[in-house]
Amino acid sequence: MDTDVFKALFYPETVAVIGATEKKGKVGHALIDNLLKTEGNKQIIPINPKSTEILGKPCYKSLREYKGNVDLSVIAVPTKAVKDAVQSSLDAGARAVIVITAGFKETGPVGAVMERKIAKLCQDRGARLMGPNCLGLINTQHALNASFATQLPSAGSVSVISQSGALCTAILDWTVGRHLGLAKLVSVGNKADLDEIEFLGALAEDEQTKVIIGYLEGISSGNRFIKAAEAVTLKKPVVILKSGTSAAGGRAASSHTGSLVGADIAYGAAFKRSGIIRADTFEALLDYATALAMQPLPQGDRVAIITNAGGPGIMAADAVELQGMEVAILDRATASALKAKLPPAASVGNPIDVLGDADPERYATAIKAAQDDDAVDAIIVLLAPQAMTLPAETARAIGKAIRGEKPVLAAFMGGKEVMPGRDELVTYGLPDFPSPERAVAALKAMVDYYRWRHKPPRVVTRFPVNRRRVERIIGRYVRGGQHNVGEVDAKEILRAYDFKIPTGQIAQDVDQAVEIARSTGFPVAMKIVSPDIIHKSDLGGVKLNLSTPDAVADAFDLMMLRINRKMPEANLRGVYIEKMADRGIEVIIGMTRDPQFGPMLMFGLGGIFVEVMKDVTFHLAPITADEAMQMLKATKSYAMLEGVRGQTGVDLSAIANGLQRLSQLVSDFPQIVEVDINPFIVGPAGTEPIVADARMSLLTTGSEHE
Repeated sequence: MDTDVFKALFYPETVAVIGATEKKGKVGHALIDNLLKTEGNKQIIPINPKSTEILGKPCYKSLREYKGNVDLSVIAVPTKAVKDAVQSSLDAGARAVIVITAGFKETGPVGAVMERKIAKLCQDRGARLMGPNCLGLINTQHALNASFATQLPSAGSVSVISQSGALCTAILDWTVGRHLGLAKLVSVGNKADLDEIEFLGALAEDEQTKVIIGYLEGISSGNRFIKAAEAVTLKKPVVILKSGTSAAGGRAASSHTGSLVGADIAYGAAFKRSGIIRADTFEALLDYATALAMQPLPQGDRVAIITNAGGPGIMAADAVELQGMEVAILDRATASALKAKLPPAASVGNPIDVLGDADPERYATAIKAAQDDDAVDAIIVLLAPQAMTLPAETARAIGKAIRGEKPVLAAFMGGKEVMPGRDELVTYGLPDFPSPERAVAALKAMVDYYRWRHKPPRVVTRFPVNRRRVERIIGRYVRGGQHNVGEVDAKEILRAYDFKIPTGQIAQDVDQAVEIARSTGFPVAMKIVSPDIIHKSDLGGVKLNLSTPDAVADAFDLMMLRINRKMPEANLRGVYIEKMADRGIEVIIGMTRDPQFGPMLMFGLGGIFVEVMKDVTFHLAPITADEAMQMLKATKSYAMLEGVRGQTGVDLSAIANGLQRLSQLVSDFPQIVEVDINPFIVGPAGTEPIVADARMSLLTTGSEHE
């Protein structure tokens, strides 16, 4: 968004309201009323063909009657009149147009055509369109309420981008109730022109905005969004609540990887890649915003807990560990200082229990000691109302004791009894939460964001590979209109990217099968080769650990018999005979190509367990070596891979290397839409993982992936 458009939207000197009315209960009334209440040095121009005056302001029948120029035009007229209203706004020089009116693409194809027409009108004149079907916008710094929301919040440092007008009004009501000011609020509506990407970029440069929060139902362009979001999150935190992600992908997936990926996972991977803090609930969105806006970022994850009751302290400690952070081990000097000033029965470990009869001074003492301890990165203060508790006085003592170097988050637990304390905390800029778990979750979001801001630059390794070999194989499939790449060719593609593949050949008859087995060396595996058979094991098309020529011959005959009976129409190309891989732990690495965000890599425990246990993790390609290792650490099975209780672990760096090579392959060849390497057999340090089975699918003319 260029500077002129940003200024016209958020800092207009002249605002036209087309559809203004004195009729209460109408959107046009709320708009003009809100704008006139905060008119200040702005000029507000009501437009209504049936009025000469609205709320004491001269009204024009059409904007064409107004002789001056306007910066911003806000339109709330019936859908059929919107196009003319947009045209008159552009004729009056408007650089920005907000269409509040609904009834466009959300209603169907006819509405979508109308929406494209008004967007093109603006585009042709060099103006920008916000909406349609939106609430409008607010800029507290300019005392601008160009929306039909009922209240203008106080000025603050949190800015909001939302696809839902109702969520905007809910956030407004919440900020007023918690005395947390807003900087700017934007309801993007149908995003016919201006979208979340444009507003993210604009708010990144906005000095008033410290934290950006948002509610999104969909993203206009996945790749553009990731690039824009990554640039923004390096400057300031972005917290997004994403809805509409419970349904699985819009196509049937043939691979394990594809079947495990839904829209929710894709958005989660995109947010992780771009540094966006994901909020899973509306409460979390507001919790994270409060903490990030009010407190400094922690420089580590070691947490001190201060409480006046044992139970809440234990709850907080459990939550800290469950979130992957550390309950800080306090320095001896800290314990000594606390012992000298707290009652003998108080606990000076961590949690620091100041006891149920704690007065405000005990809390202040504990806060000061925790702030002085170099082993503490952040502090959580808990208060449970008891007969001797003074919530308001305690909140003031806490506020005065805080130096602002380390984040302090409070959880005053309860209702009516603690409300005076909660209100007092706000005046000191202290975020307050109703439970220890929510306070800890907000702190975890702060820790993660600090780590994102201080991560090393992303460096993606490029391996020497045989791209021409892959081009030839894929070209053959594309020319033949074939979608599924079988195991043999899939392994050849992987071999070209330096994956270790067992020796093997295709046999057309029993004698050839025995000859290949002898030359390969026993024991061998046998697998049916057919473009029509994806899940070979289900049809008896896989035999393992065959150790003699007779076993190979018998297996060949039985396999062909069973396949011919179960799938007589299948195109059988033979049986693949290969050397059995050495024993090891079976993992899976794979990829599915998301229509919005591109290739998504997957890692998890392999074999038959991938869909039973579903202990898998995803990351957008291309990935760095560190990101590959983080994928491994994100699974519950990581401890087993690393080696526990005397068990030998596997070569983790070799798995990470395989993930990076797969990342390079799918980045080099966008025709590949799904990959399964399952099992990928990994052994102890110094051994090379083996591709025991693999398959791929391609985007070909007329395929379902188009």
